[in-house]
Amino acid sequence: MSPSAIQVVRRRECCPAAPATQRRRPAPARPRVAMVVASLEILGGHSVQALTLAGRLRDEGYGVDVVPINPPFPVGLGWVRRWPYARTLLTQGLYRASLGRLLACDVVHVFAASYWSFLLGPAPAIKAARRFGKRIVLNYHSGEAEDHLARWGRLVHPALRMVDDIVVPSAYLRDVFSRHGHVARVIPNVVDTAAFAYRDRLPLRPRLLSTRNLEPGYDVSNTLEAFARLRERCPEATLAVAGDGSEAGVLHRRAAALGIDGAVSFLGRIEPDAMPALYGDADLFVNSSVVDNQPISVLEALAAGLPVVSTAPGAIAEMVRDGETGLLVPERNPDAMARAIAGLLAEPERAVAMARRARMSVAAYTWPHVRERWATAYGVAG
Repeated sequence: MSPSAIQVVRRRECCPAAPATQRRRPAPARPRVAMVVASLEILGGHSVQALTLAGRLRDEGYGVDVVPINPPFPVGLGWVRRWPYARTLLTQGLYRASLGRLLACDVVHVFAASYWSFLLGPAPAIKAARRFGKRIVLNYHSGEAEDHLARWGRLVHPALRMVDDIVVPSAYLRDVFSRHGHVARVIPNVVDTAAFAYRDRLPLRPRLLSTRNLEPGYDVSNTLEAFARLRERCPEATLAVAGDGSEAGVLHRRAAALGIDGAVSFLGRIEPDAMPALYGDADLFVNSSVVDNQPISVLEALAAGLPVVSTAPGAIAEMVRDGETGLLVPERNPDAMARAIAGLLAEPERAVAMARRARMSVAAYTWPHVRERWATAYGVAG
């Protein structure tokens, strides 16, 4: 028996069929999709990708209802946000109460990451959708999948066996799920290239941009260290850091200690509709992440024509071909990153040639290339 057949049998054994009154029906030609995802209040790849997908699906005639895992608090209860445990309890109560909205949809599209966020967000939605007899598509994005599935398997695998389709954005994640006994379908993240005006960076100015949230996995500290080394060779260089997070204070202090605070602009949270202008003003994109999968920020940089210098965790090497569409450097190695950036500044024609090839490669991440794949995942007949 093939691995995929074994997987189907396992799902049937572990997940008995829904009651006759709640059996899954074939999806209509344009089903109503409920997207279970963090709202833009938690600005990140999931919320941005959901916003993009929802718009495209609506253009195609799908009904889309967004069910946030972080619903807004009722008037008068905003003070609860100051108390972490109380905030979590209230959020969970409001979220679980909102899952009744899944009854009105045909397909439940659940965005998922790892660890506690999986148990608090996707898991309840999967169980509710299963109870309602809905088609369930789990859209898993986290670069921490290997560790998550290995160490939290007892809590995670039962929920994974309840879904009809596991969708991941990269071959990297597909292989991780395969090693843990699950079949996953690859549908890349979507970038709206029309929103990002491409231009050749000639002359190539030392205007650097980082658009990763200020969290440990994105190692923005390494970007600051690399920038400090670059400034020794190129004192006119500047760095814009867009994003917010738990390491904001630490990174501000680190920039001051490195003596680069006057050349670094910490821009804080930037809304999605303001991102194209930010990319348009920059000339080089830098990313130092140590845990990642298929970051939207890198796709946006490639779409905007920014030469990219990045580390390569997760699926980044699938997106950025070293020496062809960008430069890849070792993780936690600011010297290597600084040398790569300086090399591009010294050879602007090479940088532009890579950016042009990158812009062409981004076509694989546009809506026309994934439209039918999502229709298949939703159970829509071809």
